[in-house]
Amino acid sequence: MTVKSDIKKAIASAESAKGTYAMFAESTDDTTAKQMFQQMEQDMQRHVDMLNNRLNYITENNTLYQQQQMLQNNQNAGSDTKIIQTNRNNRNK
Repeated sequence: MTVKSDIKKAIASAESAKGTYAMFAESTDDTTAKQMFQQMEQDMQRHVDMLNNRLNYITENNTLYQQQQMLQNNQNAGSDTKIIQTNRNNRNK
């Protein structure tokens, strides 16, 4: 598991919790509970924002991530070349 996938899962969980708190706030007539749930919803939005900022940083600025992507792309291109060469060799037989 990578940090990037962990952050994506955390974002999904935080979004879900945020929605739950919003639903609780909407469904209660208790003013104190409503305020508490609204505050918790706002807190979760801050979590989502923080996680999204980190995800953007990792995606756009992390040199290691970019190098891994380039390596993976090169490996995929190499695999394609091997497949093409194998197909050519099979046709020449």
